[in-house]
Amino acid sequence: MKSAILSVGTELLFGQVVNTNTAYLSQQLNFLGIDVMYHYTVGDNPQRLKEMIEMAFEDCDLVITTGGLGPTQDDMTKEIACEVLGDELVLHQPSLDYLEDMFRKGGRVMPENNRKQAYMPSRSVVFHNDAGTAPGFALEQNGKIIACLPGPPREMTNMFQKKLKPYLESLSDDCIYYRMIRTFGIGESQLEMELLPVINGQTDPTIATYAKEGESAVRIASKRKTMEEAQSAVDGMLEEVKKYIGEYIYSCDDEELVDVAAGKLMDKGITLSCAESCTGGLFASRMTDIAGISAVFDRGLVTYSNEAKMQELGVSAETLDKFGAVSEETAREMAEGLHRVSGSDFCISVTGIAGPGGGTEEKPVGTVFVGAHYKGETHCRKLQIRNISRKYIRHITVMNMLDMINKLI
Repeated sequence: MKSAILSVGTELLFGQVVNTNTAYLSQQLNFLGIDVMYHYTVGDNPQRLKEMIEMAFEDCDLVITTGGLGPTQDDMTKEIACEVLGDELVLHQPSLDYLEDMFRKGGRVMPENNRKQAYMPSRSVVFHNDAGTAPGFALEQNGKIIACLPGPPREMTNMFQKKLKPYLESLSDDCIYYRMIRTFGIGESQLEMELLPVINGQTDPTIATYAKEGESAVRIASKRKTMEEAQSAVDGMLEEVKKYIGEYIYSCDDEELVDVAAGKLMDKGITLSCAESCTGGLFASRMTDIAGISAVFDRGLVTYSNEAKMQELGVSAETLDKFGAVSEETAREMAEGLHRVSGSDFCISVTGIAGPGGGTEEKPVGTVFVGAHYKGETHCRKLQIRNISRKYIRHITVMNMLDMINKLI
């Protein structure tokens, strides 16, 4: 099945809103084995919206729209969808009942124009919206399907997962199963080179590589007659993939690295403290985003100045004078001093040059040292991160800190 994604809203064209819906839908449709051929964005103009839908249907079987389902006069997606696919809007009583009840529970009287949202195409499959006021729908005519979803990302993703995804899966006699393998420490191009023995000649399962900032991923997918057959094929290919890149894999279930590292700490009851310089508390912030981390996370110190490193962690003045704040020796003393202060099982430290200034020929911007004290031993990792931006350097540094936790445990 070939598809197009059509984003509706003048605010998108003006750059007032970042369009995250298209990226999300493209990824999800790809997982379902549906080819995305086009991305379109159109303002709140009925004529141009109609032209876009008709043009998309020239090459595609499925058009998914986001936006234009609100209560105001410029929300015209439903009306245009009906016009293109020869249907009419009728009152959908369950949707009206839900809207009235939602306003009643909120202690408000429903504005009259919200009734507009309860009118749906007569032949459509209506998608209830339990995250907002605008229901969505799928409408089919002569093998062409238009699926209309609300614009707010939270509502759109919720409706896609609960309603549209099962609807699309029901259209196929085959079952699709996939796994997303997450890696750290290897770029996408090198990842592909390592996997060429299994990528070359692939038919089913299929293997595709993806790049994210600071990491790479591998998707293994299979389409078979039964889910059991598809799952067995994917799991078998996963074992082959592990033979080539197993040392870089941190998750076979599309998890974030912070979730994996935090999960290991909590599962094993390993207490953690951190001492940060160049990241300025970013690592502690990422860790404390994880629910339940209070069971193991003890403290996070931001020892930015040399004085703080000496006073809070006991880093020696001699070390700082001889090797500098950005050095393996300082990172090690920071981690060991943190262990003395906190008594935590795992103590991690970081010091570096995040830029844009402060670098030297010997230690350019992006030079970072990560120290870790665990089970009586102190480890250190030197990084030379590309000087893309201060934000990038700090992000990659935190990823490496999480990777050290994951690897050492």
